Amino acid sequence: MGARLVIMGPPGVGKGTQGELLAERFGVPRLSTGDMIRAALEAGTPLGERVRAYYEAGELVPDEVVLGLVAEAFDGSEASGGFVLDGFPRTVPQADGLGELLAARGIGLDAVLSLEAPEEELVDRISGRRVCAACGLVTHVRAVGEAAACPDSDCRAGLIQRSDDRAETVRNRLAVYGAQTEPLLAYYARSETGLTAVDGTGTLEAVRDRLFETLRTAEMAG
Repeated sequence: MGARLVIMGPPGVGKGTQGELLAERFGVPRLSTGDMIRAALEAGTPLGERVRAYYEAGELVPDEVVLGLVAEAFDGSEASGGFVLDGFPRTVPQADGLGELLAARGIGLDAVLSLEAPEEELVDRISGRRVCAACGLVTHVRAVGEAAACPDSDCRAGLIQRSDDRAETVRNRLAVYGAQTEPLLAYYARSETGLTAVDGTGTLEAVRDRLFETLRTAEMAG
């Protein structure tokens, strides 16, 4: 039986990448609500059509609709043996809803992991990110310096900084995350599952190893 995990963390901390590595380690799917929303829209499912109505109106997708997508994923064969929830829940009401979904299925979470890193490092990671306008390659100014061209020798198109990667925008995103998530961290810290903070600084491999060791200590990684 695979693990049932939640991985949380602020923008730029690497939870998507580490969520993929955890999912691969345990042989379970990584469930991202953003990915689920896009898939539902493309598939035109009944929930997808509900999502489309909010998208077209420029409104946020309500918690109950997002929870419906999560419930569909839980009931699918792919996630029947476990999952890694990436970036969900984001609020205490979503956590309450998740708890109800799990209880209705007679299952629980094995661990809630919170990746952490100093704000200045997160701002540097995101604001230094550059994207190739042609091939989509993602790099960082530390790797390419002030070069304006894609480092791929077969491309060499211009590099751009996305508008939501600008330092002032990143700081605002971090502030919003902190305001929304601080109560959620306390919620899980008080829960039966508990909350495990993991240092998200250093190389991808170093963070991965910390996560795996954390779960081994919890007698999950074997």
